[in-house]
Amino acid sequence: MPPASPSSSSGAPSSKDFSESSTTVHSDAAATVSGSPAGTATTVSGAPAATTVLDRPERAERVEAPLVLDTAPPRTLRFRDHFALWMNLGVSLIGFTTAATVLGAPGSELSLAAAITAIVAGTVVGTAMLGVAALIGARTGAPAMANLRGLFGTRLSYVPTVLNIVQCIGWGVYELLVIAMGAQTVVHTEGYRWVFVVLAGAVTTALTIWPLGAIAVLRRFVAAAVAVAMVYFTVQLGRNGVPDPGAGNWHGFLKATDAMIAVSISFVPLAADYTRHSRTPRAAFWGSFSGYTLAQVWCYVLGLFALLQSGGDATKIFDSFLGVWAGWLFLLVLVLRETDQSFANVYSTAMSVHNLLPKVDRRVLTGGTGLLITVLALQITEFTDSYYAFLGLIGSVFVPMFAVLAVDYFLGAGRRGWNLADDAPSRWLMLLPWALGFAVYQLIAPTAIAGWWTDFWTSAQEALHFTPQEWTSASLFGFLVPALATWALTPLTRRTTAA
Repeated sequence: MPPASPSSSSGAPSSKDFSESSTTVHSDAAATVSGSPAGTATTVSGAPAATTVLDRPERAERVEAPLVLDTAPPRTLRFRDHFALWMNLGVSLIGFTTAATVLGAPGSELSLAAAITAIVAGTVVGTAMLGVAALIGARTGAPAMANLRGLFGTRLSYVPTVLNIVQCIGWGVYELLVIAMGAQTVVHTEGYRWVFVVLAGAVTTALTIWPLGAIAVLRRFVAAAVAVAMVYFTVQLGRNGVPDPGAGNWHGFLKATDAMIAVSISFVPLAADYTRHSRTPRAAFWGSFSGYTLAQVWCYVLGLFALLQSGGDATKIFDSFLGVWAGWLFLLVLVLRETDQSFANVYSTAMSVHNLLPKVDRRVLTGGTGLLITVLALQITEFTDSYYAFLGLIGSVFVPMFAVLAVDYFLGAGRRGWNLADDAPSRWLMLLPWALGFAVYQLIAPTAIAGWWTDFWTSAQEALHFTPQEWTSASLFGFLVPALATWALTPLTRRTTAA
């Protein structure tokens, strides 16, 4: 894998992560990777390239993501690129419908003020974690799962990598079904589902073949169209008035905040797959943080308005959108935009597989993954509650793992540079705080994946005389406990790494 970019490390140590590559990159990317001035193409090792962009100044070559893992990533993404990408990912049809998890059950709804505050607070906390993951990716230049080689060692990193592959494929299938459902709603039909699934799968796969080109399209065209649609729906729904059935009620506020934190954190295992192409860590952090925060808050607040206007029935939220003049047109924009969610899941699946098979062409991986999720989406008509729970269980794995990763990178072994090479030695000790954090998360909020699983954690609560309270956030405590445990182990991990 390519060496971390010195010019983008901004005070961070040089990671012993990537073997040097002789692949020539575009002048802008080379300037970032080697530290040479823009306009002079160099190799990753710093040697002058045989051919530079100056030979043909009138036509700059379009740069794309590397095809294999051991090639230096081009550093082309600016703040505006990150902002547009994460703003688009922050708006989701799923976000509109899951606003019900924030509002609460009928009869015990939060007040409108409490629900909006929970959306803002939870999003800011969760997206700050996303921004840190994005920053680490920009510093190391490695995909998200490849960064785990520095935390756990290469072989141990395969465990979370496989979990992330399963998670991304699962959500990729779900996104295709959501797109098909949205398309059926727009055209007022219950048929042609397979057509919409196939079209969505084809567009998704095409985007993943040219990922940096897809991000450029999102910035230039899609982001503006989405912003117009969101403004239009906000004005139209706002004119209709928003009822407040839970006026004055703040009971359940922390639970709603925790739900929003969990939504934001869900992108943490994917962030570095895109920010590894950032020109600077600063652009990666602030672009992802600001873009995703703005979009998710806007998306959930708008979903909240639509939910309240539909009488609290989450299945009728889209009726609120279609009920305004020309609503079908603007909803169509949001349906088409949903392909960026499936794009992210498919592309990150390929990046995760690259940690296992670094020499396989990513176009083969993304093409195969796109075909797989399309076939699965054609076979599945709906997801069961146990399937949602299974994906939620995998998600709870990554909250404590990110805490361990962040603390070790900034305070532990990462301060002197992680070893991300193919033969990075296993760091078994780092499994301890990760497992501890997962146990804390499940102890507070057992995932209802199966009766025996829930019974086990309920019995553990009884044995420990522990009763979860409203303020015991599974996401926050599942992060803080392993973070403190990793920090406590830092002196030992430093000695082990030095030895």
